[in-house]
Amino acid sequence: MTQFARRGRLSPDVAAGRRRVLGSVRQHVPRSSTEPPFVLVACSGGPDSLALAAVAAHFARRGRLRVGAVVVDHGLQADSAAVAANAARTLERTGLSPVVVTAVTVRRDAGGPEMAARTARYAGIAEVVRRTGADAVLLGHTLDDQAESVLLGLARGSGTRSLAGMPPVRELDGVIYLRPFLDLSRAQTLQICAAEQLVPWHDPTNRDTTLMRSRVRHRVLPLLEDELGPGLARALARSAAILGPDADYLEGAAADLLERARAAAPELPGSLALDLATVRAAHPALRRRVLSAAVVAAGGQTPAYERLGALDEFAAGHGAAGPVQMAGKVSVWRRRPTAGTRGPGHLELVRPGPAGATRPASASPEERREG
Repeated sequence: MTQFARRGRLSPDVAAGRRRVLGSVRQHVPRSSTEPPFVLVACSGGPDSLALAAVAAHFARRGRLRVGAVVVDHGLQADSAAVAANAARTLERTGLSPVVVTAVTVRRDAGGPEMAARTARYAGIAEVVRRTGADAVLLGHTLDDQAESVLLGLARGSGTRSLAGMPPVRELDGVIYLRPFLDLSRAQTLQICAAEQLVPWHDPTNRDTTLMRSRVRHRVLPLLEDELGPGLARALARSAAILGPDADYLEGAAADLLERARAAAPELPGSLALDLATVRAAHPALRRRVLSAAVVAAGGQTPAYERLGALDEFAAGHGAAGPVQMAGKVSVWRRRPTAGTRGPGHLELVRPGPAGATRPASASPEERREG
């Protein structure tokens, strides 16, 4: 018997899932005085997202939430349309409505197969949210997914934000995404499916060890568990939970500092300027974040570790006046104080326009010779 209209004790895994779903929606979805929150479950038919759908369906039956679902057909396998249609039928039987199947096109040149599929998936989900008016989307990522993300971040030599893994709540392109199951294991989602008498679909690509995440899942993490002892996945996920608020705090402080550094610098049409005194006085943890954010704000790309280190040294006053070239065709110049002002001057970040000019007009003759 399923957990709906059951007799006997509620499955502890189902109870845990229900607490997390309701708690996440209550905390992060704006409430209406007349209508219950309307959420969509992003469901592939796999065990994690199917368990999430079954848990959310409980609150739809109780009238505490309106719950629909979106099934994304990536078109990467010959039977993908049939798999999506079968998932949709299962979701409809659990009581979710509406259940929308959306087909997307995965562009193979978008940063590797996993990133390309992810980009297409989120674009498809966002379109369904706009059509249905949903307040938020529930994603079925688990503690095991979080552990894999942290381990991949460690392998890349990433910083605090990447090591914080996937956030429990995120807004992307105007859509609120919630991950209520980040502290539930994959084994628990399988138990939820069994308790609800649901047969999940197992994506064959999850066994494809030519993909980095699959190798981490099936080879690296089991090996580390064998060598370091059980509980490693939970420990990695716990590290992410600790680092997440730290990353949020540092990014907020860096955003405030960036605003102050821009306000204290002269206004330069077509360029972004940062006051050097403000930047140099900052703690390195904030200073590097400000420089990275400034490059992005100027139209460039997030700098790699080595490029960001070079920019930090440049801002400290080492070397010639520039330019330092950053990814995304952003050039950074170090400028002397403007007339009537004191201090070390400012940084100027400029991205060439259609004509391809790389040297901004604000450079003085002395700086042109120095550069």
